[in-house]
Amino acid sequence: MRAAPPVESRRRAGFGVFAECLLTGVWIALASVPVVTAPAAFAAGSRHLRRHLGSHVGGRREFIADWRQAARRGWLVGLAGVGAWAAVWIDLRVARSGLPGGRLAAAVGVFALLGAAVTVLRAAAVWTPEARWRPLLAAAARRTVRGPAGSLLLVCGLAVVILCAGFLPPLAVPVLGVLAAAAVAVEERAR
Repeated sequence: MRAAPPVESRRRAGFGVFAECLLTGVWIALASVPVVTAPAAFAAGSRHLRRHLGSHVGGRREFIADWRQAARRGWLVGLAGVGAWAAVWIDLRVARSGLPGGRLAAAVGVFALLGAAVTVLRAAAVWTPEARWRPLLAAAARRTVRGPAGSLLLVCGLAVVILCAGFLPPLAVPVLGVLAAAAVAVEERAR
């Protein structure tokens, strides 16, 4: 029977994973500057974290190569996300104007936007260079509905990023890596 690693070794490994998440968040933020590349950035960040957790070598160059590969078709996913966000923004404006049914439409829109964001995060968490976005998103949508606990965890992660951006904007940058790590953990747990 193998002895458990010393507490100091486990603590050092835990801090190493946390530091890698924060660095990955910076990479994701930089790769997401052209907003439509955000899904590709999360895919590359998630793949980087999976490599790190699997004790495989990988760094900035691998992240950039993954980001480029994911962005080839992933920018369409990002463009659809921008369109969905714009539609929800319009719904919220309609709700504030007092039109009948506006509040219901806004609530449905916000709920759908959250579901879409969770679906994209779940798809990005399992992305590989040979994967195609459409089947990834379809499978992620099924997991989003069938795994409400993991989906709720990712909604809470999104809320943390939004709150960090509201209170202290620079803090939102490294937290993006923690959100990517949460998506990877949710997908690993679902397996």
